[in-house]
Amino acid sequence: MVFCSVIIVTHNSELHLPKAMAALRKQTRRADQIILVDSGSKDTSYLSPYTDEATVVYAKGDVGFCKGNNIGFQHVPKECDYLFLVNPDLFLTEDYLEKAIAFMEQPSQKRCAAITGATLGYDIRSDQPTGLYDTTGVFSTWYGRWYDRGQGQIAQADLYQKVEEIPAICGAVFFCRRLALDEILLRGSEILDNTFYMYKEDIDLSLRLRRKGWKIQFVPSLKAYHCRGWTCDRSKMPRWCRLCSARNEWRIHWRVGSPHKIFYSGLKWAAVKWFDS
Repeated sequence: MVFCSVIIVTHNSELHLPKAMAALRKQTRRADQIILVDSGSKDTSYLSPYTDEATVVYAKGDVGFCKGNNIGFQHVPKECDYLFLVNPDLFLTEDYLEKAIAFMEQPSQKRCAAITGATLGYDIRSDQPTGLYDTTGVFSTWYGRWYDRGQGQIAQADLYQKVEEIPAICGAVFFCRRLALDEILLRGSEILDNTFYMYKEDIDLSLRLRRKGWKIQFVPSLKAYHCRGWTCDRSKMPRWCRLCSARNEWRIHWRVGSPHKIFYSGLKWAAVKWFDS
């Protein structure tokens, strides 16, 4: 019997979580376990309706996305076969889990560590899809800028229609094989690097899996919707967010050992740190 756990890290997520949880309830193949980890919400009362259907864990303060997921991971049983990292503003279509598990269970996919699908944008205020792609995987330019493929493009039936290996997966919708995760744990228990706090941790996880010989894949039949809580306009992001993102990108390139990418991300980090650009 295949066992699937879902981890959702919340932070003042009262606007989005009801829809995310409703989508999980409607799955044609329900998750065997849902873990909600709250990371410092001002008022946690919005989590109380879910105590019967999920394990609700309250972290001590705002611990960030990485540590929040790692706290959740401590509640995942050993018999878990698949772990799904899902953002609270990510809404799955009804057959997502069924299709994801079926794909990973194929004998030809034994060396596939993680998958994602075509994720479209969603406007929570109007409660409807934007009609634009949010992510179809995370890619990198030759010089080291990481980006979500397709983001902002109008969704079209003939785009991104083949199963393919990709460099990395967006952490909002990261479906993983537990066996692969056990091979790349940091400090014995971390799936995501606690020192990253948030931003680019999903790329770091993807690269660690690939360095161990595992595959990361895009599966177009998997559909979801994402509100994406940050703006695509970097100038409107708080400086501390941009600094965290730039620093983590530099650390990823340092670990990979790519000189030109280290140089690029180092310049970007310096620009944010000293010139707030």
